[in-house]
Amino acid sequence: MRREYHKDMEVSRQPNETARTAERGPRARTRKLMLDTATRLMQSGITPSISEVAEAAEVSRATAYRYFPSQAALVHAVVDEALGPILDWSSDSPDARTRVTDLLATAMPRIDEFEATFKAALKLSLDQWAQRQAGTLGNEPLFTRGHRIDLLRCATAPLQGTVPPEARERLAQALSLVFGVEVLIVLKDIWGLSSDRAHSVAVWAANALVQAAVREAGGQG
Repeated sequence: MRREYHKDMEVSRQPNETARTAERGPRARTRKLMLDTATRLMQSGITPSISEVAEAAEVSRATAYRYFPSQAALVHAVVDEALGPILDWSSDSPDARTRVTDLLATAMPRIDEFEATFKAALKLSLDQWAQRQAGTLGNEPLFTRGHRIDLLRCATAPLQGTVPPEARERLAQALSLVFGVEVLIVLKDIWGLSSDRAHSVAVWAANALVQAAVREAGGQG
């Protein structure tokens, strides 16, 4: 279920006094050590198990599992840390193209910076899919993704009243194809583009999709 991973951004990203106090304690330091270690491993192209992170961080497996009960939980936490400012993105612009362009300007450099981490997370998702198809996944919790859904719905919100709800949802779904690490895999790994050129193509494609949705809605009207 998508909500296992995707929590309300405004709530989950707002620290409270208890959280700030905990961040100064030994539990928070151990958790940060594990997250930093897992991030380092994922940035090197590895999708680490809990045991591998525990060994690299020099903590016991029992301790590691107390903080992260599954590989999916660990990778979720690392991905959320890597997303960083992307999760805090918002816009008050009344123009959808401006919002989409601003979202990509915020997100794509960060995704490029942590490309290896997001690819390692994607690998886990694909591995679990293969295991599920083969019936060998067992009770391992699924790694699911979904932050981009709310981000893209926010980016296309100015079209409310101009584009029908079904078409607006389809636009957000289409925009998800040019937003995320997957677009870097296509444009950089397959086409051999530089990061800057890949970002430019993604923005061009996103704006073309918004224009097409508006034009289609106008024609129907």
